[in-house]
Amino acid sequence: MSSSRIHEDSFLTEFRSRVVSCEPEGTGYQVIFEDTVLFPEGGGQPTDHGWVDDLPVRSVIRKGPTAIHFVEGTSAPFQPGQEVRQRVDWERRFDHMQQHSGQHLITAIFDREFGVNTKSWWLGTEDSYVDLDTKDVTREQLDKVERICNQLIVDCTAVSVAVYQPDDPALKSDVTRATRGLPEDVSGPLRVVTIDGIESNMCCGTHVRNLAQLQAVKFLNVEKGKAKCLVHFLVGGRVLRKLTECYDREVQFNGLLNGGAPSHVDLLRKLQTTVRTVQKSSRKMSSELAQLEADKVNSAPDPKPKFYTVHRTDGPDSDYVNVFLRCVKLPECFLFVTNAADDTGKGAGQMALQGRPEDIAALGDQICALLEGKGNGKGPRYNAKVNKLKAIDQCRKLIEEHFRDAEAEK
Repeated sequence: MSSSRIHEDSFLTEFRSRVVSCEPEGTGYQVIFEDTVLFPEGGGQPTDHGWVDDLPVRSVIRKGPTAIHFVEGTSAPFQPGQEVRQRVDWERRFDHMQQHSGQHLITAIFDREFGVNTKSWWLGTEDSYVDLDTKDVTREQLDKVERICNQLIVDCTAVSVAVYQPDDPALKSDVTRATRGLPEDVSGPLRVVTIDGIESNMCCGTHVRNLAQLQAVKFLNVEKGKAKCLVHFLVGGRVLRKLTECYDREVQFNGLLNGGAPSHVDLLRKLQTTVRTVQKSSRKMSSELAQLEADKVNSAPDPKPKFYTVHRTDGPDSDYVNVFLRCVKLPECFLFVTNAADDTGKGAGQMALQGRPEDIAALGDQICALLEGKGNGKGPRYNAKVNKLKAIDQCRKLIEEHFRDAEAEK
């Protein structure tokens, strides 16, 4: 079986072929056909999706010259020799064609203009990137490559595919950009994708016939690493989708910030300043409240309480908890402090226990479990993040019973 037909015509989306084998595999079947229109994952390009006689195919892999299709099902869907109709998910295929041809173009222009080699590339679901063999890519370089790529798109530069036998001497002259090496299991004819006047390169993936079909190339950002730069980009339909996404977000910001797009940055900076001021004031007030609460405990008439509980519902605030526990002066008092974003008991919060080590050891893990928390304690202190604050009353009862039983044993 050869999967060369798809390599010869990326625009072929429907095809009739015969089944060679159909073997069970996991929750479905591995199916091999005499030929296939569905592209198997390779060359940095994800697999095609599609259908075989209306049964979905979500994965195709290549083993040597053979394309193996994974079809879901509980019983064998096909018999050897059966003729079937293969169909490609064209929206996914064309998106991959745009990104893949765009990558060839971007790689070639970086190489031609700046002598920067592409080590690898990644075609993602949202964006893609080329891994450039350089420590830095400047804004000026990005702008120049993007401008050249888009001009070649405007010029309707042709893209062609030629198929050669491995020993064809034409390969040495036609491949102007050195291949990074073919997989060891490759056999049969080799494909060379040529962007007219720009480059030729061996490639097994699907490509457009003309750069005009790329519509546009847009760079997003540069992710720098050790001796490499990942340049993220969009091509074609992804550029339009990103523009729509950004514009929709811009419209939402107009309403939230009460201003148009040109003023968004200034308005957000002012908002940040306001938030920092409010947070500073809130922390100060929270510390003062913690001090007052601690003074309340410290000034309690004799006999001093064996335990004391505090629950706040104005938001998780470790400053309040820490100030309160630091200011309490009753060494024998068992303190149970919790906070949350609201008083519904549904949100997450914090818990802190402070008291005699023997009381912490007896109650800490039990209270943490009741509040569905995660934490630990050592000596006179126990801290945890908790998720079931509506169980606070149960915790209070547990504490009351603990000290009542301890009193009774005396």
